[in-house]
Amino acid sequence: MNSRIKEIRKSLNMTQDEFGKKIGVARNSVASYEIGRRTPTEAIILSICREFRVNEEWFRTGAGDMFIAMNEDEEIAAFCGDLCAGSDPLIAKIVLYYARLSDEDKAFVRRMIEDLGHLVQ
Repeated sequence: MNSRIKEIRKSLNMTQDEFGKKIGVARNSVASYEIGRRTPTEAIILSICREFRVNEEWFRTGAGDMFIAMNEDEEIAAFCGDLCAGSDPLIAKIVLYYARLSDEDKAFVRRMIEDLGHLVQ
């Protein structure tokens, strides 16, 4: 399990400190898990799976995919949940400002976002 914790963290491009803050432990605890000095508690295992949408079976056994596959609607719902939890205040402000726009301005923003989407595909 220790190597899988590091694998998750690396795939998310997070430091041990950033990873630890997301699951409520100190950097040195993450380091101890990764090198096998300590075994994460059941609560930490569940926290890692929930916070990072990790497939619990993969986390415990290595079987299956690392992350839980989500369709676009599920991904949007998860993002909105994270947003409501205060994960990114800037994005929350953007959503609030968008909600305050007139219908005409919202249509303009949607067209701009669609155009951006074509650029990154």
